[in-house]
Amino acid sequence: MRLRALGLAVAMLAVAPLHAQEAPSAKNRIVSDPVLVPMLRAIPRAIGGRLEQAAEPGEVDANPRLNIRLTEGRIFNPATQRFDKVKLRSYVAEGAPPNAFTPFVAPTIVTRPGDTVRVSLNNELDPQPNCKPDDINTPHCFNSTNLHSHGLWVSPSGNSDNVLITIRPKVAFEYEYNIPSTHPAGTFWYHPHLHGSTALQVSSGMAGALIIRGERPPTPVATGDIDTLLRNDDGSAYRERLVLFQQVAYACRVNPSDPKSPIKTNPDGTWACGENDVGTIENYDQLGFGTWGPSGRYTSINGQIMPRFTGAVAGRVERWRNIHAGIRDSINLQFVRMRASANPLSLRTLKNHAQWISQNCTGETLTQFEIAADGLTHAQAIQRTATMLQPGYRSDLLMVFPEAGEYCVIDGSIPASGSVSGDAESRRLLGTVVVGAGDAVEGDPEAWLQSKLVASAERWMPDEVKPRVIAGLRDNLGLAAFVPHATITKEELTPGGGQLVEFNIAGKPAKFMVNGVAYDPTKARDLILDNVEEWTLTSLAGSHPFHIHVNPFQVSRILDPKGVDVSLPGSGDPDYAATKGTWKDTLFVKGGYTLYVRTRYQRYIGEYVLHCHILDHEDQGMMQNVRVLLPDGQGGSVGSGHH
Repeated sequence: MRLRALGLAVAMLAVAPLHAQEAPSAKNRIVSDPVLVPMLRAIPRAIGGRLEQAAEPGEVDANPRLNIRLTEGRIFNPATQRFDKVKLRSYVAEGAPPNAFTPFVAPTIVTRPGDTVRVSLNNELDPQPNCKPDDINTPHCFNSTNLHSHGLWVSPSGNSDNVLITIRPKVAFEYEYNIPSTHPAGTFWYHPHLHGSTALQVSSGMAGALIIRGERPPTPVATGDIDTLLRNDDGSAYRERLVLFQQVAYACRVNPSDPKSPIKTNPDGTWACGENDVGTIENYDQLGFGTWGPSGRYTSINGQIMPRFTGAVAGRVERWRNIHAGIRDSINLQFVRMRASANPLSLRTLKNHAQWISQNCTGETLTQFEIAADGLTHAQAIQRTATMLQPGYRSDLLMVFPEAGEYCVIDGSIPASGSVSGDAESRRLLGTVVVGAGDAVEGDPEAWLQSKLVASAERWMPDEVKPRVIAGLRDNLGLAAFVPHATITKEELTPGGGQLVEFNIAGKPAKFMVNGVAYDPTKARDLILDNVEEWTLTSLAGSHPFHIHVNPFQVSRILDPKGVDVSLPGSGDPDYAATKGTWKDTLFVKGGYTLYVRTRYQRYIGEYVLHCHILDHEDQGMMQNVRVLLPDGQGGSVGSGHH
């Protein structure tokens, strides 16, 4: 088969670890800067401290191999000031050196439009005979797996992005993603997606970034890749930080050989692991509703708890590729200037930790400029001081640190209505950023960034589109020349079409349902290729992130319980303000709200799924098959799917 060179960099998202017996302190806290570790690849090349650019086209194939193993490692526990021993399922990339400090972050795949990416999975986990329950919506078969390329616009059939196949223990399987030459460049990710074991495996750290780089500038008739604009004066790309958020919900049992025995706890109810204990994830009582906050566990970044980012320079634009690869924590991402006379950070209990934030993270809250969500570039950069990340979300932010010093990376407080846990969440520290001396930024940050981007357009955009790109940037940071999909108008909608997705949890024991029905793999919602439809998303119980595979959607309007459209700029809603017209593949559906999104069924036929991205909800039934048929296709549909 004729293939383009992948230019494929597969890496462990590592950080500089502590020495074996050291505890984090003001002097030796963890330094976090993504480091690429070369893997099986088409053309060997030197790997620097950033994501590698794609190789030139050629007749070279690459085949990254991921072995799935039960891996021993350590995770720092701020409550005890020491590392807990853990043994969790993980991806191990062939050719990568061992990294006992961050083995629970999957390798990163970097490719580009038009490439063919083959990923070989080798399931080395132990067999689990007779693991199938009577009810498919009971979590089961934790050593069986498959793979989902979250957000990619590729086929759902065969050995492409097919989540309806099962890879049993001791079985190897090769996925092949033929990425269209028209595919958007952006930030995507991958993770297991076998119904019944998805949440358990993702919570073990089986999740990794999948970055598609683009080299296509805008033309008079086509939009381009935002990558071609984000360049320094010398033509180099802006400094990138790939930030993978995870919630590894490990626990130690009273009887280590019995995954159903009680979880060990501290007097305050948080989960405890002694020095000789080994934390595992073997039961869904570690993953369900109301478990993450009380557990006392911390959201990790690139496999580390509260890391320290280094290498930032005042007045230098950085691109932060943020990926929420966790399952049970809403993240309210904020950057706050640390007080110059801040006390040394002591990572002890959550109570002291929160108090330290209040006393020391008291400076300016920095402006964030979101240029893309879920890998898809916005028509206009969204300016805010906090970005809400729900499970499955990605957010590409342009960040500028105005002065040298240290900054707090904070997970801000969240009301119960905005949290996937259903509980109000208090502030937590995610990490810190150390910023070196550079060119201080004074005045309006938007005007400063605008001048940088306009200067970049002057240097790097083709003459035939340069005036249009610059005019857009001068109009409140407009990026219309880089939006990958055309807006869906009301006139484009297929007459008589429309879809309803209604999440609900009801009954005793609780049933997790879509449109009043728990997941049934024998039934599917039928859609017709090339139709364009508006979907209505609601929730009757709690709040749930809606995710659909293959085809992304565009936000049309979002109505709060009073019927007010909160997707407009300036609405004040932290989840939805300025989302009107944006493209996504995952969208938080708050209870009592009604969300309207539009989508085109393009290019691919076949069967895939939609589901809640609280993955234990998906494993327990909050999922539905979707089948795209040719216009003359026949087949049954899921009841109440249409309206």
